[in-house]
Amino acid sequence: MTAMPPPAWPRAVLFDLDDTLWPIGPVIEQAERLLWRYLEQHAPAVAASCSIDSLRQARMAKLAREPHFHLDLAALRRAGLLDAFAACDADAAHIDGAMAVFGAARNLVAPYADVLGGLERLGRRTLIGSISNGNADLRAIGLDHHFKVSLAAHSFGQAKPAPGIFLAACAELGVAPADAVYVGDDVLLDVRGAQQAGLRAVWLNRNGSSAHLEHGVEPDAICTDFDELLNWLEHAHI
Repeated sequence: MTAMPPPAWPRAVLFDLDDTLWPIGPVIEQAERLLWRYLEQHAPAVAASCSIDSLRQARMAKLAREPHFHLDLAALRRAGLLDAFAACDADAAHIDGAMAVFGAARNLVAPYADVLGGLERLGRRTLIGSISNGNADLRAIGLDHHFKVSLAAHSFGQAKPAPGIFLAACAELGVAPADAVYVGDDVLLDVRGAQQAGLRAVWLNRNGSSAHLEHGVEPDAICTDFDELLNWLEHAHI
């Protein structure tokens, strides 16, 4: 009997970043608190007239009115601050400082325990890339050396789930979509988006959610951590 050849690994594995490689909610909360302290020191009139929550609500209302901000959430935050400063007739020169404080804190992420070792192991077998709708800076975080390609919606001009950003990442890596796997935590933006662009898609479901059933999405695999992901890549016929 002829032995079956081992499954072929994908030529590339691409990742979402926020809530896939690290939890982002607590990081944003801390960054907003630090931004607020900056406002208290440098723009007290703004701090006196607003709160973290009211600024957040104003941003969401602005996003609903101006959906192009989905491409760049940092630009949305800056626009919200511009509105708040204008309403108080405060010196807008302090907005750059506030954004710098927020940006530095926003990149103080703590990868999940399985991520660093998982990326090291994965990088020995295939190309690694990232596609994100957020504003994480992989160089500032210290993980950029793992990634051959990193595309962000704000610089590319399209956001997930649009197929163009997935296809562009594959093109930069020199691989066909069918030879790539995308890994993310969001069943609509990540899984459905990648599948519609012709990639295989793994749902990294760390919290036992059933969102794929609610949305009628069927991932190519569901994994809870990097160990399960690497095991699936080892045995799946890609």
